[in-house]
Amino acid sequence: MPFEYFIVNVFTVGAEPFSGNPLCVFPDARGLSDDEMLGLARQMNLSETTFVLPAEESKDPGVDANVRIFTPAYEMPFAGHPTLGTAFVVAVAKGRERLVLGTKAGSVPVTLEGTRVTLQTARAPLTRAPASSNAEIAAMVGLPASAVCGPPLWVDTGVEQLIVPIASAALVRAARPSAELFALHGYGASDDEAMAYLFAADGDETLTRFFFTQHGAVIEDPATGSACANLGGYRLATSGQGLTSRPFSARLRQGDAVKRPSRLFLRVDEEGRIFVSGDVLVLGQGRIELHPN
Repeated sequence: MPFEYFIVNVFTVGAEPFSGNPLCVFPDARGLSDDEMLGLARQMNLSETTFVLPAEESKDPGVDANVRIFTPAYEMPFAGHPTLGTAFVVAVAKGRERLVLGTKAGSVPVTLEGTRVTLQTARAPLTRAPASSNAEIAAMVGLPASAVCGPPLWVDTGVEQLIVPIASAALVRAARPSAELFALHGYGASDDEAMAYLFAADGDETLTRFFFTQHGAVIEDPATGSACANLGGYRLATSGQGLTSRPFSARLRQGDAVKRPSRLFLRVDEEGRIFVSGDVLVLGQGRIELHPN
């Protein structure tokens, strides 16, 4: 039987068709094996491809659908733009404005308001200090030691990432990562990929860039919802060190360096709950037949 898929862009800038982070969504993945899901992710060759499975497969009775998230190399427990894009496809199909997606990191509540989709993180952030020095982390992304203007932290609201405060937006733009140094300083609890998320104030926005490794190369992500959520966790963890305390909100700019301008919206409420929002645009759809006659 053929498997339907949608190509959507997440964290778009208005209706610009080539903005945001692209995603492939298979809205009914029943019958696909793990190997076939990974194979389809490699076939699509996007940063992530998602596969929707029935709610009955979840241990949480409040889940409306389960989602599995694959890069071309491995499965992820959680990722931001795949969750938002998948939620949009599922919610539109079900005629819903609210739903809960089951992920391997936990149950993620999602709401829709037109094309704007908002998720609440599945869990409160966990944080830990990196083993590398600020100077080593700065060198890893090709910047002088003075560029790191606060304590870098590994933060996990669903997937762990290294969050690095940078002294200026100009320095964020100037970052040039080293694949060799990423291998020394960029790996956290997972050995799937090394990573670093840089951020700095840029007028009324926050300029961000996210770098990760794949097959030994350093790649830049156009828009990273999980890192946006982890930035909220970073703000909570450092709120006693002179940074903005809760409630907190920010408009994030990402993707300019890779010609995929993206806008992400972060909110941390009075209770410390973290929300990530962005606009979703459906670009196309199709069908794949894995076992043609």
